[in-house]
Amino acid sequence: MWLANFENWSDVYCFSTMNMKMKKNFRRLSGQAGFTLLELLVVIGIIGVIMALATVAYSSVQISGRNTRRKQDLVAIQNSLEQYYSVNEFKYPSGSCKEAATFLKSAWPVDPGSSADYTGVNTCIENWYCICAAMEGSGTGGNSAENCNWNAGVTHYCVGNLQ
Repeated sequence: MWLANFENWSDVYCFSTMNMKMKKNFRRLSGQAGFTLLELLVVIGIIGVIMALATVAYSSVQISGRNTRRKQDLVAIQNSLEQYYSVNEFKYPSGSCKEAATFLKSAWPVDPGSSADYTGVNTCIENWYCICAAMEGSGTGGNSAENCNWNAGVTHYCVGNLQ
């Protein structure tokens, strides 16, 4: 008989009560552990709404950043053309405005959205130039229409000769 191996009956009692306590705790944990399906669906829905809002905010920040870059690029191009004008007998380049690239601190800037040249880069004449960039978004922040039409809508940001 297996009970005969125990020297003290209190060991058997202790073992049996400990086993019962463990079973009781297991039952309590297994009945209450985890989340209900409804709770999980609510949390997933909240996370989805937050992600949608973050995506829209991130997209508008990217558009704003590209528009700011376009304005900075055009001001840099304008400064290089004005320096070219002062060094070359008060004449702007004929044909391509890229002849003034030596006065830039870096490579000739291109549109950050399309990697294409800005409008008007290849139409400089000796006494006039106009270079424009199409602005993205609803609040464009432009200063003219395409081709330096200053009296039309403000869908583009343009720079022209200062002289």
